[in-house]
Amino acid sequence: MGRRPDLLAAEPVVLTETRIGYARVSTRDQRLDRQLDALKASGYRRIFADKKSGRTDERTELAACHAFLNSGDTLVVPSLDRYGRSLQDLVTMVAELRTREIGFTSLHERLDTTTPGGRLVFHVLAALAEFIVAGTREGLAAARARGRVGGRPSVVNADLIRAARDMLPNPEYSVTSIAKLLGVSPGTLYNHIPDLKELRSSVAHRGLGPAQG
Repeated sequence: MGRRPDLLAAEPVVLTETRIGYARVSTRDQRLDRQLDALKASGYRRIFADKKSGRTDERTELAACHAFLNSGDTLVVPSLDRYGRSLQDLVTMVAELRTREIGFTSLHERLDTTTPGGRLVFHVLAALAEFIVAGTREGLAAARARGRVGGRPSVVNADLIRAARDMLPNPEYSVTSIAKLLGVSPGTLYNHIPDLKELRSSVAHRGLGPAQG
């Protein structure tokens, strides 16, 4: 069993400046063009891309991409949902990259684990993923105790709201990108965080940049 990575540690310690891209479409009707254009614009050495064939949902190119990466490289994806199928899946894969001293960047969310701010956001996401897993297990156990086979736990809980509140004052992330990181809609954040606008406006008041939605 590998070591548990320090999610706030500076990994990779030495960057090679080699950027490897990965893109994915999940239906036969989707096109890779836009994702590939975004990756090419960011600079890359090689791009791997998975396209669902209709018969299988295996990500063979992702496996090849992971095998191709070396210590010091950075994996670049167009957006988090093109890399991980769920928050838990995303956190598991990025944590594994960090044990190999490989950086990770998501262009849409502007998440970069080679920077202190990016590592902090990933740390919050990892903690949230653990809470979601624990909450799901507790929900299923309670459902079984009531004689039900299962039940879907509420997506919005105190831990998710706490994670959102931690990220809202950060000028690098918009409300939309924070919502996408947490797997909810922007409207959900506005509905559950009454002082959201005040949290965003405090960014501009501190001179940290525009507080945009």
